[in-house]
Amino acid sequence: MEVQKLTFNLELPVISLTIYLIIMNIFQLIARSIIKRSFHLSVWTIEQFHDIALYEQKAKKLQELPEGTLGKDIANCLEKNGLRLVPNYESHDLKHVLLDFKMTPVDEIRMQAFMLGNRNYSIPSFAIFAFGALFLPDLWKTFYKDFLNGRNAKPIGTWTIEEFAHCQTTTLRDIVFNYSPSHQNIYDLRSLIRFGAYTAIAFGTLGMLFCLPFLFSASIPDLIGAGFPFLGGAIIASAGLIALSNLAKQTKVRNENLKTSPLFLADQQRHQEA
Repeated sequence: MEVQKLTFNLELPVISLTIYLIIMNIFQLIARSIIKRSFHLSVWTIEQFHDIALYEQKAKKLQELPEGTLGKDIANCLEKNGLRLVPNYESHDLKHVLLDFKMTPVDEIRMQAFMLGNRNYSIPSFAIFAFGALFLPDLWKTFYKDFLNGRNAKPIGTWTIEEFAHCQTTTLRDIVFNYSPSHQNIYDLRSLIRFGAYTAIAFGTLGMLFCLPFLFSASIPDLIGAGFPFLGGAIIASAGLIALSNLAKQTKVRNENLKTSPLFLADQQRHQEA
């Protein structure tokens, strides 16, 4: 009787663990399905409001580029996965190919983990990563590794297809993953400035919205009391916009300097000769 009771007590944790694993597998399948369907839904929605013919022509031009270039690799990747080039997803496709992440739900989450580590903060990135981390706990270690890889890599959040389509993919990967940490303090400062700019825009806009109803008041004290804070909010928000504009200009100049660096040009010439 005692042996049977002991056996029964040992079986309970095993059964519970089995049930838990089954439930987690179901959740993981659901999570992957939701991410995949959400991606296709967002792409379909964007296609309804844009002239896709222009982007199909752009994809054809990418397909005509030499083998080994980033543009050609992006076109091949889209064709392989039965996808099209769509507005607002161009840089997304660039990152998939450049960082060598597949077009799958898991690799989508991994790429977002990399980009968060790469200091590319956005609401979709946080949402996708949080969703994946919640339902795929078995991949936490992988996500953390991708995050660290992004932290140690060259920031690529502002890279565009137009700028780098003609560049060799292998050369760009070397530049991204062999990034010198000595420059990271500069990018930390840029991240701080960007955060401050977004904060200024947000608080300035909120201040203006808060004061706006009082500007229509018939009371002179209300007009004066709301007018100056409204003007202050406009100045703060404008300062944030100017800061972002300056960062964008600096980024464009930096990318141009990257493509004219001796190391980059030498590697490009070597690939052309090959």
